Amino acid sequence: MDNVFIEGLEVDTVIGAYDWEREIRQCLRLDLTFAWNNRPAAAGDDLTLALDYAKVAERTQAFAAEARFILVETFAERLAEVLMGEFGITWMRLKLTKPGAVAAARGVGVEIERGCR
Repeated sequence: MDNVFIEGLEVDTVIGAYDWEREIRQCLRLDLTFAWNNRPAAAGDDLTLALDYAKVAERTQAFAAEARFILVETFAERLAEVLMGEFGITWMRLKLTKPGAVAAARGVGVEIERGCR
């Protein structure tokens, strides 16, 4: 199985446990890796057989725009469910970084893997 990835995708969402966080939108940075068999698409140079990362990125941004979670863990789980279900993805890794959440750190977050290769 091959990998298709989207690195450093920035999305704005409502995320956080503090009252002031519920009133603003914050930027999350996402690194997404998907298991995908690229051979059929490459054999015929056929986009319809490829995992269209532009559509995946667009769907991810739309998801974030509507989301209102307290935990980054919940955001990651729900996003993985949506992408795997809508795009037929059998395995994915999602790294979510919340920049500025801890003053002394460049970012904090979670990394999850879901599905089977």
